[in-house]
Amino acid sequence: MYIRKILLFIVVLGLIIGGVFAYTVYDAIFSPNTKFNTEEAIVFVPTDASFENIKDLLTPLLKDTESFLQVADRKGYSKNIKGGKYAIQKGMNNNDIVNSLRSKNIPVKVAFNNQETMADLAGRIASQIEPDSLSLLQILEDESFYTANGFTDATKIAMFIPNSYEFFWNTSAQKFRGRMLSEYNRFWNEDRRTKAKALGLTPNEVVSLASIVHKETAKVDERPRVAGVYLNRIRNNIKLQADPTVIYALKKHTGNFDTIIKRVLYKDLELDSPYNTYKYVGIPPGPITMPDISAIEAVLNPEKHDYYYFVVNVENFGYHKFAKDLAQHNRNKAQYIRWINSQNINR
Repeated sequence: MYIRKILLFIVVLGLIIGGVFAYTVYDAIFSPNTKFNTEEAIVFVPTDASFENIKDLLTPLLKDTESFLQVADRKGYSKNIKGGKYAIQKGMNNNDIVNSLRSKNIPVKVAFNNQETMADLAGRIASQIEPDSLSLLQILEDESFYTANGFTDATKIAMFIPNSYEFFWNTSAQKFRGRMLSEYNRFWNEDRRTKAKALGLTPNEVVSLASIVHKETAKVDERPRVAGVYLNRIRNNIKLQADPTVIYALKKHTGNFDTIIKRVLYKDLELDSPYNTYKYVGIPPGPITMPDISAIEAVLNPEKHDYYYFVVNVENFGYHKFAKDLAQHNRNKAQYIRWINSQNINR
């Protein structure tokens, strides 16, 4: 009888210990383990993150960091950490958190618009994905890549079509650049290439001309008309005489692309630069900015007309007055000069 009691006691004790252990394991794995008040918390895990880094990132978000680390280690996450952007939902348990960090990398929207230099582009992209601006710039300035893909130093910014793209946050600088080449080739489909050829232009020449159109007017509905003016001039071997190209030439000459120039002076027109379209006939050697898609489409689908000149319309700011001959243009220009002088804009 005595032995039976001992055995029964041992069995009961074992059940109690087993139950406590099972509850502890269950609690560690399946009980909610978040302490933030928002619906979710976003975690950016660096590409080369260690398990200690993960601990540092998650400690402010968890009630019990140690239980998370134990579960993560048992599930093999400590040896298979992947960089990226991850979301932890309020009330998640350790098991769910590990599963999220292991397999639910969230894409981010990467957008850029009208950068004039690779340094500007690198800075813009670095604020949206993991690589810093220096590592991005090093890759974006790799001349051998552009040469191998049909670009020159002057035309390489034509490869970057301003838009919003979906990337993983931990995308490398090389993969970003490669994706941009793919997007360029996708954008320049057979239809657009056929339209460019009909104009007697290459895709990169279209982008270069579009960059001037983009700078001339912010009004999307006016861009086809402005494009038509420049195409009329090109067909008749007339200099484009585009002020934005002179401004770009001045910036490139000084190396200061942060310069703000509101008024082009007659002396500026004498600058000897292939980008000075008052001095040289034809399209400049490369884009003066990364033009919007609307500007590229304006060049590919220009308005057909007989205009050869345009100037700012001081009666409807944002738009321009167009002229078919120099006499009419000079009258329009005189009105603009009177206005700009009245504003004391000297530079």
